[in-house]
Amino acid sequence: MYRNYFERKRQLMVETQLERRGVKDIRVLAAMRKVPRHLFVREEMQERAYDDCALPIGEGQTISQPYMVACMTELLSLKGDEKVLEVGTGSGYQSAVLSQLAREVYTVERIRSLATNAERLLQSLNYDNVHVIVSDGTLGFPEQAPFSSIIVTAGAPEVPQHYIDQLAPGGSLVIPVGSRYSQLLYRIIKTDSGIEQSVFTACMFVPLIGKEGWSSEDNY
Repeated sequence: MYRNYFERKRQLMVETQLERRGVKDIRVLAAMRKVPRHLFVREEMQERAYDDCALPIGEGQTISQPYMVACMTELLSLKGDEKVLEVGTGSGYQSAVLSQLAREVYTVERIRSLATNAERLLQSLNYDNVHVIVSDGTLGFPEQAPFSSIIVTAGAPEVPQHYIDQLAPGGSLVIPVGSRYSQLLYRIIKTDSGIEQSVFTACMFVPLIGKEGWSSEDNY
């Protein structure tokens, strides 16, 4: 009964929150219909998992609003053969969505407890092409560069050069840039002659903490 209940809520989320707002990529919509978002939130918050909002996941972090997940993913224009870097694993939900759309996903999380929980859940759900790394995500993940696409799920004061350097030619970077409490969503495409930059929508993410982001007393 509960499985069907959450499936219905997930379908309704896609119809009312994503399709009606203009998300058109059929592969993104299919992934959002498939990934069980309610398993990526705390048990006491599962009833709200498909609400049109971000939700707390502990450690001062959040699982992003479903529309923002779909919007950012759509901007990557994934075809299925890409190697993607995600910065900010959080609950692992965005990683799971990406796993349905790309060949390999490397996701970096600075908070070990979140990374451990996300990795355990992703493995239990057989998202076997997702690799979780505990590190300072503002530095990217040079060990596996270059990446076809990079997605950053935290707000940066500016675009770290590491991300540009680790993009493959023709690759796309989607990142919120602005203050700690308000950002604009950017897409940057790396070309042979430099970068092409576009701005899409206002957004609000937790701050990107690290050497090339906002400062913190956290240890990595």
